[in-house]
Amino acid sequence: MDVEVIRSSRRTRTISAVVRGDTLVVTIPARLSKAQEQEWVKRMADRVERARLKGARHGDDELHARAQRLNMRYFDGKLSITSIIYVDNQRTLHGSCTPSTGAIRISRRLAKLPRWVEDYVIVHELSHLVYGGHGPRFWELVNRYPLAERARGYLMALGYEGEPAEASEEEAS
Repeated sequence: MDVEVIRSSRRTRTISAVVRGDTLVVTIPARLSKAQEQEWVKRMADRVERARLKGARHGDDELHARAQRLNMRYFDGKLSITSIIYVDNQRTLHGSCTPSTGAIRISRRLAKLPRWVEDYVIVHELSHLVYGGHGPRFWELVNRYPLAERARGYLMALGYEGEPAEASEEEAS
């Protein structure tokens, strides 16, 4: 990636970076030395690279591989996942599942959360491939994930999660 440095006489303390096309534009105070400039360019380039890698972590192929690993670990690989993708249109849901087709959708907003929280949501949706509702047998499956309670608390603290639904008569065997 190309780097462009803009020295600003109006800027006194802050340093910023933005990617424009294939160029990293770093804006720094004019008073910084050449060595300080190089240090800040390196820091900002590292920051941008970390953000890029974090975003790449959340691709659909990687999501499918994670779902398969969780399927093997908590469901003995017995579940049939036809697709699992990130979606941008789920504002209140973390994920959704269509048991009849084996399709799972995960809200992209979860990509900002720790991986173990996202894994909890994947296990939750995988459990819907066995039980459609939120009854006791469903929650037994979800709670196989050792961080389930902690993840629910994390989501609640963010205001992302309400109380679990009451037991449902919709559970299938």
